[in-house]
Amino acid sequence: MTVLSVAASTLTPSGLGRVVNAGEASAADFTAAAEARPDWLPGAMHAAHGLLLVRGLTDMANDAGLLVRLSRLFGTEVEDYRTTLTALNMVHPEVPEVFIVSNVPPVKRAPPALPDPPRTADGGLPVQFPHRRGWHTDQSYRRPPPDVSLFYCVKPAPKDQAQTLYADGTAAYETLPPDLKAKAENLVGIHAQPRTGRSESDARSGATPEPVEPHKRPQRQPVVRTHPVTGQKSLFLCEAGQMDWIGGPLEGMEQGPDGEGAKLLYALMSHYTQPELVYAHEWEAGDLIIYDNRCTIHSATWFDADKHERVMWRTTIRGNPGAEYADEAPSWIPRAAE
Repeated sequence: MTVLSVAASTLTPSGLGRVVNAGEASAADFTAAAEARPDWLPGAMHAAHGLLLVRGLTDMANDAGLLVRLSRLFGTEVEDYRTTLTALNMVHPEVPEVFIVSNVPPVKRAPPALPDPPRTADGGLPVQFPHRRGWHTDQSYRRPPPDVSLFYCVKPAPKDQAQTLYADGTAAYETLPPDLKAKAENLVGIHAQPRTGRSESDARSGATPEPVEPHKRPQRQPVVRTHPVTGQKSLFLCEAGQMDWIGGPLEGMEQGPDGEGAKLLYALMSHYTQPELVYAHEWEAGDLIIYDNRCTIHSATWFDADKHERVMWRTTIRGNPGAEYADEAPSWIPRAAE
């Protein structure tokens, strides 16, 4: 019988993340054990500020359906990527709930660039904004935004490359200096879908943004969210890549990448990503990270895609974004497809 257990220690000093022990169980047996105790994994995730690491599920790479079964423990809807205008080359050919992140054809997704400089002054991995860029939470440009994602490693890049960084939004809110906390409390962030002409570089170019279709319009999200399960408050924002730098990034504040809204957003992001709030994961084949988009952010790091192949699977789960989003129709579904 597979016994589920979770490590007592957390992955960061702030309380983010715990390791779940799968023991010698196969991925199928681990999944069945988790299904037999359907509240256990979600409860462990909530207790760990929204992050779990499960190691050793190497044979899950032979059955993507197991990842979907585990995903169903975390919400009522596992996204079918065929229905959300996702490029089909990024969708698993047999299991459409699985999104593929890879530099291998047919996906051919390039990794992010190295930071400048590539290391911190003491030789460490840069994690804190603005040295580290790319911090975001999945699909924040949608309302309602997703709840939880599962990210599974089929084929890793070599060690010390292609890490994924995770930051603790609950501790980030709790440790805000009083002046920043007061400013953040009732703020609204304006989030924009990438490649819709509203990025930081688009704003700096001075080009007039083209109108976007209704299902791609920027969406407003609270900067401070109350988690619908734990009741804890956390920061909910991204940096340059998923904010609206034409009409935002913060509602009611000076717009643009050099405005007062940008300065406040970047002060919050720097606080959010300070090293003691960040876990840097070195991937091994069979690793599974479960992360709560409602109270964490993450960032990808560089790997040498000319020399190495990397294959990752992701699922996205919805169903409990909180009372603020009650009864909202999905913003990202074109009306003709409703």
